[in-house]
Amino acid sequence: MSSESAPRRGLMLVISSPSGAGKTTLSRMLLEKYEDVSLSVSATTRAPRPGEEDGVHYHFVDRAQFESLIERREFLEWARVFDHFYGTPRAAVEERLSAGKDVIFDVDWQGADAIHDQMPNDVVSVFVLPPTIKALRERLEARPGSDPEKVKRRMSGARNEIRHWRRYDYVIVNRDLDDAFEELEGILVTERRKRLRQIQLDSLVQDLLEEE
Repeated sequence: MSSESAPRRGLMLVISSPSGAGKTTLSRMLLEKYEDVSLSVSATTRAPRPGEEDGVHYHFVDRAQFESLIERREFLEWARVFDHFYGTPRAAVEERLSAGKDVIFDVDWQGADAIHDQMPNDVVSVFVLPPTIKALRERLEARPGSDPEKVKRRMSGARNEIRHWRRYDYVIVNRDLDDAFEELEGILVTERRKRLRQIQLDSLVQDLLEEE
């Protein structure tokens, strides 16, 4: 789908869910349908994995570079995950928003809070819930390479993530993927039309008031 003709400021669509509830699949569906939506590319100190490209999957930097970016406050949010650091560069996001492009963030509740604290007027947050814990467990068990220990660990993390659902603007219960996507798409379309994002309105209204 092409960009809308009226100028607008882009939005930051923060999508969170427990592992296996569907946020990654829903994000991918939005990216495939909308040309003016892109996925935020994080910086990380870990080494590239086979097939990963710098600037496409991640911005790969060393520890000293990452710490320098922290000191210069160039991250919207950052965190240490085991032995590596991950962060969201601010400049690229600002550039896309100013150009009327929307940016998706696939983050947990802590990342969502940090991003909202930095740019509250630009953030729209969505939490995706599974219909039941049983359904979530079945989805995790069906993943390639799954084993009982991984499922147990992810289920424990899922319950912790679910406890923070009230922090979000919208909640989608993913009973059916197509229905969930329709809800997510409706949120995107509605939020794009909010007054604060319609940057042409001030001049339009001024012209209306001055018109004879």
